[in-house]
Amino acid sequence: MIWLPKDVWAGQSLSGLPAGAGGDAAFRLFCMPELSHYRAPNHQQLTARARFHLRNARWQRVSTPVADIQVYVFDPDRREPLGNVLVAHGWTGEASFMTAIAEPIRRAGYRVVLFDFPAHGLSGGRSTNLIECARATAMIGRQFGPLSAIVAHSFGGMISLVAVEGYAPMRHALDVPRIALIASPNCLSEVTGEFAERWGLNSAGRRAFEARLERVSGRAISCFTVVKLLRATGCQALVVHDREDHEISFGCAEEITSKIGSAELKTYSGFGHRNILFAPPVARTIVSYLLRAEERAEQPTYSVSAA
Repeated sequence: MIWLPKDVWAGQSLSGLPAGAGGDAAFRLFCMPELSHYRAPNHQQLTARARFHLRNARWQRVSTPVADIQVYVFDPDRREPLGNVLVAHGWTGEASFMTAIAEPIRRAGYRVVLFDFPAHGLSGGRSTNLIECARATAMIGRQFGPLSAIVAHSFGGMISLVAVEGYAPMRHALDVPRIALIASPNCLSEVTGEFAERWGLNSAGRRAFEARLERVSGRAISCFTVVKLLRATGCQALVVHDREDHEISFGCAEEITSKIGSAELKTYSGFGHRNILFAPPVARTIVSYLLRAEERAEQPTYSVSAA
């Protein structure tokens, strides 16, 4: 498959290709964020404005086997941070889009670490995938840890949980006690199904596309659900979702919390999938969740011994 500019792909379909070729083309398109139809048409203008809010961060370049990763560290005003919180953006996004969430967490006393996934933002690479992003997440998390929590948007939540789980082909698990999932999908198969439909793949083409993803991931697509990953990791979870999210259905949040009894669900209306990141009530909810967890951790435990 030849790499082509995004405007060449606009309005195109893979429906005329044989299943194998269509699956291969879909895989390559899926792994190139700059070609994604999920990106807003004015993405460049949005990033130019959003990066202004990174000016007070401590910028650091971290070399990883996946790519050189751009990291942004916001230190709290207090001398000793309450903890370290890793913030992960969504697919095709970048760290700058998460600053409205990061700043209230910083003001609450945490050191906040943002980073661009491989092939996103100012990090290196042109293409990437779920496992590469999870490897980068794990490496950044270990370098800037120990972590009190991860706050993640959209597909960044699944990526983060794969890093925490640490199963092959991941090399190590990332130790994190809790995660806040903002507008997260539940099943990778729903993401790939929507993508296949968008590009006109038939059922055989979709199977070929997903087979490519499975070879990279070392597991069946069905293994990648937030529910299964939360069960495997034991992470406590806050699930934040807007009822009017037209990109990731609110039903995903209901499914996650109905199957993970310990997960907290906080719902909103009117923000949608992207503007939820800039909504002050959402930031307050996440900060409250983190601080309540700190309070519980500080409470003494008592044991009663038999006389």
